[in-house]
Amino acid sequence: MTQKKYNISVEATLEVIGGKWKTVILCHLTHGTKRTSELRRLMPKITQKMLTQQLRELEHDGVINRIAYNQVPPKVEYELSEYGQSLTGILDSLCHWGEKHIIKVYGDKHSVLEDSILNQ
Repeated sequence: MTQKKYNISVEATLEVIGGKWKTVILCHLTHGTKRTSELRRLMPKITQKMLTQQLRELEHDGVINRIAYNQVPPKVEYELSEYGQSLTGILDSLCHWGEKHIIKVYGDKHSVLEDSILNQ
């Protein structure tokens, strides 16, 4: 196997958390363990297929833990792993910058942001 080369270290970061949905999933998981159905409610525009794919990739990269309970009906929860918790500062900074950007572009953030625990 050939060792991967990056031009700049942020490429490695974006390889793990890049894309439209991964950072949103991670932001929700910074507020605690969530079931798949909870994440779907929090992100109504994501498809079930995309959510499942993103969760699998984040789990594969060691950023989240998948907790499967042996019960009927099946119960699965997701949480940030210890490694994933190291992203909290980055996620907080992205949210802060996004809020400033929304205010710059739209003026009133409340007219643009959904009512969510992440936007308080």
